[in-house]
Amino acid sequence: TQSASAINCVHLTEMLKDMCIFAAWVHGDPRKVIYPTDSYGQFCGQKDTLNENKTILFYFNILKCASPVVLINLQCPTTQLCVSKCPDRFATYIDVQASYRYKPDQWNYFRQFCKPGFNNPRKSVAQVLRDEDCPSMIIPSRPFLKRCFPDFSTKNGVLTVANQTTFKDGRGKTRNVTDLREAANGINNVLDARSVGMKIFEDYAISWYWILIGLFIAMIVSLLFLVLLRFTAGVLFWIFIFGVIGIIGYGIWHCYWEYDHLKGIPGSDLTVYDIGFQTDFRVYLQLRQTWLAFMIMLCVVEVIIILMLIFLRNRIRIAIALLKEGSRAIGYIMSTLFYPIVTFILIAICISYWAVTAVFLATSGEPVYKVMANQTLCKYANLTCDPETFNTTNVTKLCPGAQCTFAFYGGESLYHKYIFIFQLANAFVFLWLVNFAIALGQCTLAGAFASYYWASRKPADIPLWPLFSSFGRAIRYHTGSLAFGALILAIVQLIRVILEYLDHKLKGTQNSFTRFLLCCLKCCFWCLEKFLKFINRNAYIMIAIYGKNFCTSAKEAFFLLMRNVVRVAVLDKVTDFLLFLGKILVAGGVGVLAFFFFTQRIPVFAQEAPTLNYYWVPLLTVIIGSYLVAHGFFSVYAMCVDTLFLCFCEDLERNDGSTAKPYFMSASLHRILGKKELSPKKAVG
Repeated sequence: TQSASAINCVHLTEMLKDMCIFAAWVHGDPRKVIYPTDSYGQFCGQKDTLNENKTILFYFNILKCASPVVLINLQCPTTQLCVSKCPDRFATYIDVQASYRYKPDQWNYFRQFCKPGFNNPRKSVAQVLRDEDCPSMIIPSRPFLKRCFPDFSTKNGVLTVANQTTFKDGRGKTRNVTDLREAANGINNVLDARSVGMKIFEDYAISWYWILIGLFIAMIVSLLFLVLLRFTAGVLFWIFIFGVIGIIGYGIWHCYWEYDHLKGIPGSDLTVYDIGFQTDFRVYLQLRQTWLAFMIMLCVVEVIIILMLIFLRNRIRIAIALLKEGSRAIGYIMSTLFYPIVTFILIAICISYWAVTAVFLATSGEPVYKVMANQTLCKYANLTCDPETFNTTNVTKLCPGAQCTFAFYGGESLYHKYIFIFQLANAFVFLWLVNFAIALGQCTLAGAFASYYWASRKPADIPLWPLFSSFGRAIRYHTGSLAFGALILAIVQLIRVILEYLDHKLKGTQNSFTRFLLCCLKCCFWCLEKFLKFINRNAYIMIAIYGKNFCTSAKEAFFLLMRNVVRVAVLDKVTDFLLFLGKILVAGGVGVLAFFFFTQRIPVFAQEAPTLNYYWVPLLTVIIGSYLVAHGFFSVYAMCVDTLFLCFCEDLERNDGSTAKPYFMSASLHRILGKKELSPKKAVG
């Protein structure tokens, strides 16, 4: 049964993976993501093509981008051409044509933005504009995301382009620069985001090595804590608890100090609603309301932690006893602390596979052209067309100004109709593989720690290289069980993804019953996923101990936990809470140190601290990164505690402490958990 389960699960995984990879890599083309595409479906900047040196997309008439068609099709209804560089001056075709005879250099510059091969300045303006041979105008632009956008700037608070507030549109009108701003609606937000993004990039470029130093300190602190837990587990966890209380208390004091310091400063009494959304987040730190909100949130968290400590003080002592035993196990098997690196590498491979396949799927298909018309009442608008025969149809007569331009990549084949199904299959395989990598790590760690617990004499009877031995057993004997458990969890997670997708699609509907039903389903499947993760985790522990299949191990683990439900309620959440406090302490401690450093409040390192646009950029990176680093190390500890707890419950049921059936638990754990003293034979363990 075990072998058949392994073969079936592995074959099913390989079949789905091969199906997604074959379909995606045969039809996909990631160049469609890398390179922008002109109106003819040709890539800009692609090697070995006529556009190899033309890497930027140029819009003939960006004023047309204000058309409602842009919002519908995400395409600007104007000719788009690949160019080598963006224009750097104002010019119109009318002026260039008029001055062609005595200023040929102007024409030579202007015609590089015309269609390839066009070099007839004597052609009438009306015919040129009708046939879209050349743009009616060019304006100073700069490349962004490989597209030419107007080079906006402000001068004395007035919007300008190349220090001008007006320009000629090449059709006999003088337009204001604000028309360009309206035509590029949304580009403004992109440009603002670019400004913020460039500042953030600069901050990372200046402070990246300090960020790495902060993460390295977090790693050292996490390792130091886990090593010290080997000898002073109880003391250190109380340090965790009061350290977190102290850090949050300092945060409350700092928020109050900022709140009081801003009193009387003009503008500080404004609300967040008054100033609206600002790209410069430092503006919000100048408001008293911001610091008051921070202070209230921290006070609530502080009160909750203190109340939990008061009511759970006795249970915390029991949890600390189990944590002490876990620290001894990790002390004997230190290699387990570095196993999260293996899991990280496996998950990184899964993410890479999913991302590459998703890109190939998303870029599948042939160029699809659609009619782009300025007239919203044009009956041919948004219909597919053929650019080679478009000029011979009546569309241009019935809808003046209409064009057949590239819209997207797609197709009408059976494959393209069901490409969404392939994306779901790709997502499902991704979830399955990630859950399998996590399951493999949990089973491997559980096997290593179980070998510690069931050793009669510790550490003499602990097997040599327990982590590698456990990893070998998991790969050789338990692949099917791990894949089956990952499969069940992946199915539930995929259903949650589909429900989120449906909720997003139906968000604008007015059917209250549908929204209520979706909300209930999302809640139920969220609870089911959490329950399955809990069951799977304990099932993998039982698999590591006894080597039985997944279903049998899950059943035995569930009933074993139910027979010890009081201990589960006491130890599971309390232990998780203590480990969470440890993660918070590491992240918070390193975060406070980083805050003082990046704000140049440490006199010794004031000269070394970089000058930043936003000090919160490296600060948040250090805090989040430190928490993830601590989580990686403490997850090993959590797995150790869960394994020892199940082994302890199993030990109590299988043995009675007699000479014939002695306990395998340590004397200190046996005493604290309320059992009578161990027999002398096992007390030495």
